[in-house]
Amino acid sequence: MKTLYLIRHAKSSWDEIGLSDFERPLNSRGKKDVLVMGQRLKEAGILPQIIISSSANRAFTTAQSLAAQIGFNLDSIELEPRIYEASAKTLSSIINQIDDSKNIAFLIGHNPGFTYLAEDLTGEHFGNIPTCGIVGIEFPIESWQYVSNNSGTCISYDYPKKIS
Repeated sequence: MKTLYLIRHAKSSWDEIGLSDFERPLNSRGKKDVLVMGQRLKEAGILPQIIISSSANRAFTTAQSLAAQIGFNLDSIELEPRIYEASAKTLSSIINQIDDSKNIAFLIGHNPGFTYLAEDLTGEHFGNIPTCGIVGIEFPIESWQYVSNNSGTCISYDYPKKIS
């Protein structure tokens, strides 16, 4: 059994003129939201064996904050430049390459690719995963290479403004 958590980066800032999209930091709401979501992950006992993050500033900062809150070694976060502006197909390829010794994985990145990927993998409609939204998907497989369209089941969907 493999479990994947697709995590969209927290809300980013557009305030700094001259910064590229890739360099944008989290804004104050994003910093607050990532703390909320990290606490929810911790309370649920969700601890990944691998975190793979886009190398864009807002995604990597989200990854670092979540990792710190759940007790994951920050130095073990893997940066994957292909996640930035990736299609669902590229994201699937990244997932298919995860080491099979890892059963729980966090993938941290961006829309629209993450929403499309969640829909492709589960066959469910998410419309638009909000910033800092987390979709948990379970796969009844032994190898990440078998993750493909409609092969997973959504086991959780949470985001900062969701009321339990």
